[in-house]
Amino acid sequence: MAKTSDLTSHFVKATELAAIAAAKWRGRGDGKLADGAAVEAMRSVFDTVPFDGRVAIGEGERDDAPMLWIGEPLGSLQGVAGALQVDIAVDPLECTNHVAKDLPNAIAVLAAAPRGSLLHAPDCYMDKLAGPAEVAGEISLEADVAYNVEAAAAALDKQISDLKIVVMDRDRHLELIKQLRDMDVSVPLIGDGDVSAALDAANPNSDVDLLMGIGAAPEGVITATALRGLGAHFEGRLVTTNENHERRAREMLGDDVDKLWARDDLCASSDAIFVASGVCSGYLPGVEYLSESVFVHSEVIDVATGIRQFISTEYPQ
Repeated sequence: MAKTSDLTSHFVKATELAAIAAAKWRGRGDGKLADGAAVEAMRSVFDTVPFDGRVAIGEGERDDAPMLWIGEPLGSLQGVAGALQVDIAVDPLECTNHVAKDLPNAIAVLAAAPRGSLLHAPDCYMDKLAGPAEVAGEISLEADVAYNVEAAAAALDKQISDLKIVVMDRDRHLELIKQLRDMDVSVPLIGDGDVSAALDAANPNSDVDLLMGIGAAPEGVITATALRGLGAHFEGRLVTTNENHERRAREMLGDDVDKLWARDDLCASSDAIFVASGVCSGYLPGVEYLSESVFVHSEVIDVATGIRQFISTEYPQ
């Protein structure tokens, strides 16, 4: 029987070409043009993939996203009987602002899984909580900040003052940051890139212990897929910031719009793949331009096996 993982090489090519397209805009001050280039490059690959695909969550609604909009059909086998049906959660360029300024951890990233097994929701926000396997069952978005800090410290056998909890540098997090620092927690702030930060938090060898705070929902679904493959902890709850997002969320999810989504609710199948390719160097090396070649460096997590691979691909210049 065909599996999502059978298409891994196609998904890697999609993120690689998106990374190459975006990297041409590093340091040029225009994240939107970088994002547009990544979207177009990734979409061109999806046209050739032998599957009946769909964007479960991604760039936004059809009227404001010309490609990779939520619900968009993908693949060369649309409507073909017996074709492998796959859902995609996608961010063709995570950290658009970082590309504009040539800052670390910009990536092209996606998750893929059988139809219906990735959260199908609007491009809104998500409150997120991520950490290593040791904190699973010990912390929760249902609890307050102080409880989670104390529980994480106990689970990790650390002093609270030794914890490092990453938070995105946003006004919406001012109270969260204050609470954490009042507890003597180290709080590294990031401009963007909570997928990379969550992967850091999931890694028991990293000095990052947790990721907390509100970021984009597509990245939450992508992160949940990766952390399911790594056996790490992730929870999310949708956050809507305007009437249109609230309406669309209610239409798509009904009463589940207020649900606390566990990791395996957001990615409900082990037949899933996470792929990321580096644009600007960070947790992955960025795209490298040599005299006659372009090198792209990627990470692939096969959720079913838990195998995490780092690969480099050479393209002609």
